[in-house]
Amino acid sequence: MGEERTRADGQAPEADRFDELSVRLVERFEIFGPGYIKWLHSRMRDQGVSYARMRLLGALHWSRDPVIMSDLGVKLGVTPRNITKLVDALEGEGLLRRVPHPTDRRATLLEVTAEGERTAREEWAEHQRQASALFRALPESDCRALMRIVDQLNAELRRSGMVGG
Repeated sequence: MGEERTRADGQAPEADRFDELSVRLVERFEIFGPGYIKWLHSRMRDQGVSYARMRLLGALHWSRDPVIMSDLGVKLGVTPRNITKLVDALEGEGLLRRVPHPTDRRATLLEVTAEGERTAREEWAEHQRQASALFRALPESDCRALMRIVDQLNAELRRSGMVGG
């Protein structure tokens, strides 16, 4: 067999092709990610629901326990001003309530109401229905392959500490 050619840095030409492919994938994700979020937000707006509202209500719904308002803002990446605005709106709709913290006078706890629980379930179900529409354009085998790949990427992000368990 012939000798395998190498680059000056000792890597084989196949590595060049893989590096090029990786860069092309990055470019595609840089287009797809923001485009998908924009598409998703527009579909939610058409339903009269904002993404920020759904995330806030969903976070309270899944926590099952009251959450410190400032902690929730940090977790969701929402500024204190915007979290207050969202909480005011949801409280005004009777979907959540502010509760004084039992030991920290400076902290405010948020808890979801029964109506908020029902609304969160309904909005999340509609969100999943709307969000899945794009994937229904793919054959089932592609969806399964994409799911496997995304799971692998998420596992790598978990190893690096970028996403939770």
